[in-house]
Amino acid sequence: MAEDYLSSVKKQFAYYKGLGEKTFAQLSEEQLFWQYNSESNSITIIVKHLWGKMCCDTNWTSLSIPKGKSGQFNTEKFSRGKRKAHFTDEA
Repeated sequence: MAEDYLSSVKKQFAYYKGLGEKTFAQLSEEQLFWQYNSESNSITIIVKHLWGKMCCDTNWTSLSIPKGKSGQFNTEKFSRGKRKAHFTDEA
């Protein structure tokens, strides 16, 4: 069963990777770097952020929580400075 799941995940990844590559192939360099205004991100910046999160952020790369540690995990992940502002009015 685990091999079937892994095979399925790899196929889905390859499918979406192909879609992304086909999409980028249709865009010029100017379009990839275009920004609506100075406060918005270009496609290249968005992709760079996503890549960084998926590659290097432990929230994406460490998907298993040790048994009995979920409360501690939630406290550590959702009560830190910048993230706290997303859930409350506090900075």
